[in-house]
Amino acid sequence: MKIVCIGRNYEEHARELNNPKPEQPVFFLKPDTALLRNNQPFYIPAFSNEIHYEVELVYKINRLGKGIDEQFAHRYYSEVGIGIDFTARDLQRDCKAKGLPWECAKAFDSSAPVSMEFIPLTQLPNPKAITFRLEKNGLVVQQGSSADMIFSVDELVAHVSKFILFRMGDLLFTGTPAGVGPVASGDHLQAYIEDKLMLDFYVK
Repeated sequence: MKIVCIGRNYEEHARELNNPKPEQPVFFLKPDTALLRNNQPFYIPAFSNEIHYEVELVYKINRLGKGIDEQFAHRYYSEVGIGIDFTARDLQRDCKAKGLPWECAKAFDSSAPVSMEFIPLTQLPNPKAITFRLEKNGLVVQQGSSADMIFSVDELVAHVSKFILFRMGDLLFTGTPAGVGPVASGDHLQAYIEDKLMLDFYVK
């Protein structure tokens, strides 16, 4: 199982980090050791002083596929969950400034909390416009809709599958809306799809 993450897929988020709007999907990988399940607490790693939350819709791949045509991409997923792409922003900034890869800022252990439950798309009022949000200590810090993605899920599946074989159970993080920010020990994070609580855990 692998975690494929899409960067810069919401225009306002790209602007808040001073990144240009991409002409094609940007993706990177997290290892399975990045998974954090069962609402377990997230422990701030000692190597960073600036861990940021990035809430994202997460689609579960349900069949084997490579070189998938966009018109058939919808056949490769049927459920959506939610996750957080924790990012060591200080490490990422340093790596980017030096022109280095930045896996150390994205792929570290427990950097990908994911909901245990995945909702069948058929149970959502509008699978093309799924609303979601993140609350920190009871206040909404991020909110978005899948309708606002620069690249749709079908476009993402088709693009990534040009380069990487999708296997059943792979997770596709689809990008974060504007509002990313830091976490501190004691913070309480809750993530929702529509109005359904999907993630509920503490930072330590």
